Amino acid sequence: MQTDLSAALDIGGTKIAGALVDARGRLVERAARPTPADKDGATVMRAVAEVVAELAAGSDWARVAAVGIGSAGPVDASSGTVSPVNIPGWRDFPLVAGVRALVGERPVVLVGDGVAMTAAEHWQGAARGHANALCMVVSTGVGGGLVLNGRLHPGPTGNAGHIGHISVEVDGDPCPCGSRGCVERIASGPTSPAGRWPTAGGPAPTVTPARRPSPPRRTPVTRSPCAPSNGPPVRWPPGSPRPPRSWR
Repeated sequence: MQTDLSAALDIGGTKIAGALVDARGRLVERAARPTPADKDGATVMRAVAEVVAELAAGSDWARVAAVGIGSAGPVDASSGTVSPVNIPGWRDFPLVAGVRALVGERPVVLVGDGVAMTAAEHWQGAARGHANALCMVVSTGVGGGLVLNGRLHPGPTGNAGHIGHISVEVDGDPCPCGSRGCVERIASGPTSPAGRWPTAGGPAPTVTPARRPSPPRRTPVTRSPCAPSNGPPVRWPPGSPRPPRSWR
């Protein structure tokens, strides 16, 4: 029997999508369900099972050789568990084991959704032909992935390149991950200024950027290469020999 298709699952905070994909990257079948992100873990898993069941109901399912999962993170590919920040009911949830119970003997591979997107972009999309790339996805969350020296770099847990939980504002909004001011709390779809605007009933508010005062003019100085970065600047006396350029 010909086994030339892969099944793909995309687990996000808004929807759970699935597809059967051929060796050229063409979608043969699709299925999707809303993510019941405010429900318990078992309810979310039932939505995953419904997507798999819809794909398996078609005649092409017999051609599926393997299953790939790209999930909102963080994920732990080594243990097959996921703890998506935007799905509170899943904490160290055994997603790979749950999917494996649905698909039989087929191998199941888990990575972060940003890593999965990066693999697709390097194969068929904007990063194609590039040896190194950082790809970003901005949706319910903010994810990312890396291509280094022409190869996908998922890292030991499948999260490498995931930039959504880098803290960029020390006193920013609390994030469900436990930190504050994460990129995801500022730049994701629901938390961006556009995401906070009303969807109906009146125009979007006008945002006027605050005017910042011009910084004071400073006298240029040359810092000693041996001085600590937070120490006072060192002025080289006129006519004295300057340090080698390789020091500067």
